[in-house]
Amino acid sequence: MLSELDAGKVLKRGGVAKKGKFAWHSASANVEWSTPQDLFDALDSEFRFTLDVCATAENAKCGAFFSPDQDGLSQVWRGVCWMNPPYRGIAAWMRKAYESATAGAVVVCLIPARTDTRWWHEYAMRGEVRFLRGRLSFGDGQGRAPFPSAIVVFRPRQLTLEGE
Repeated sequence: MLSELDAGKVLKRGGVAKKGKFAWHSASANVEWSTPQDLFDALDSEFRFTLDVCATAENAKCGAFFSPDQDGLSQVWRGVCWMNPPYRGIAAWMRKAYESATAGAVVVCLIPARTDTRWWHEYAMRGEVRFLRGRLSFGDGQGRAPFPSAIVVFRPRQLTLEGE
């Protein structure tokens, strides 16, 4: 299932709720960006997240989260999971999200819409893809993301296997 979302608007189940600005804050110079709060809040109202699978104490969006020291890739993901992965090594995070959904978790991912990559076709295309229109904005004068973004939702009952 593909749908398009406006990066300059806040989302809700079934459509666009209201305009809003996303405040991104750099967690590192290269690959880690905090989730825009308005975007997270809109998705949280739809999904009710219980676990942030890759966060720091400073940018965690849920009370329960896996820090870099805990290595979210080596943990068991249960419940309704939020994932805004570091963009370096994203294939491993997407594989883990997909595999966790096959084990019963719901995993919602904020990722770059890199449709030309192997990980996109091997994993993202197996979930519900919601493209964000435009580029997400970073806070503190950082400008806009240099890439388009998407939300990918892995739900156990929606997963498909190759050859089906």
